[in-house]
Amino acid sequence: MNSKLISIIVPMYFEEAVVEECYKRLTSVALSTNLNYEIIFINDGSTDKTPELLEAIAIKDQNVKVINFSKNFGHQIAVSAGIDKAQGDAVVIIDADLQDPPELIPQMIDLWENGYEVVYGKRKKRDGESFFKLFTAKAFYRVLNKMSDIQIPMDTGDFRLLDKKVVEVLRKMPEQNRFLRGMSSWAGFRQIELEYERKERFAGETKYPLKKMLKLASDGILSFSSKPIKLVELAGLITLSIGFIAVIYLFSSSILGIRAMELRWISLFIAIAFIGGIQIFSIGVIGEYVTRIYDESKGRPLYIIDREINMKKSDKKLLYIVGKDINTEKEYGTK
Repeated sequence: MNSKLISIIVPMYFEEAVVEECYKRLTSVALSTNLNYEIIFINDGSTDKTPELLEAIAIKDQNVKVINFSKNFGHQIAVSAGIDKAQGDAVVIIDADLQDPPELIPQMIDLWENGYEVVYGKRKKRDGESFFKLFTAKAFYRVLNKMSDIQIPMDTGDFRLLDKKVVEVLRKMPEQNRFLRGMSSWAGFRQIELEYERKERFAGETKYPLKKMLKLASDGILSFSSKPIKLVELAGLITLSIGFIAVIYLFSSSILGIRAMELRWISLFIAIAFIGGIQIFSIGVIGEYVTRIYDESKGRPLYIIDREINMKKSDKKLLYIVGKDINTEKEYGTK
């Protein structure tokens, strides 16, 4: 058995249809390659049978650890909780839907043992996804890299292996609006891609609808770039230039006696609408940055753990609050 411990982090949100198969596939890979491993399932506030199924698995298998959140905190926060709790020399992040094949984990480990600290999966093909999803995904990464101050590998997700030293860096980054693939790129270290074909979901429906994808996209752009503010400045300069040109045109036409009242009214209406739109958009962009400052200033915990199974404190029902100092836990109530 490999003496190095591999922690496999799996966020779960309403995944009762895939729990058993996900566990079987991960365990099969770990046992067939003689891994020293732990699997950390994070139940992100699911109210279906996901918590019960995970608990039943953890009771039978001590390699399986379960973290139950007090409510839904979101995918990126769930993965962050797994990173905080992982004991491994390396951490593998994988979604429960099996679109990212667990069978690639041994190849990731081989690359890690050859000196790479980050091994990220790059999708060369995505089965079972609509044209709209494929188009927006490609557009997102290209826009992100144009806007961002760092280069984030295109066509990647959170499916990756992280060395312990990278994990330690991520643990020291307590921001509320998290974009983990960007954070791991920002951390640096030796990184390499591993191409694969992404499959259809094993069962169930995607937990990333358009609304959540837009939120993730905004987190990616606003967390790693100040260019939106600069674009607002540019838009203001362009608007000012257009307004100046319009004033010159109207003044000149009056001097020359050109009668174009209808054209003037139309020009005035367009100018007002354009300037108003730019102002509202600018306020919105600035508001997004201010909101993120406000989120950080509150100092609220990233997540609240209601119950842990097979962790240090076993399955005793405790309430943990993990705040900015993620290495500190405060216990409330009674055991």
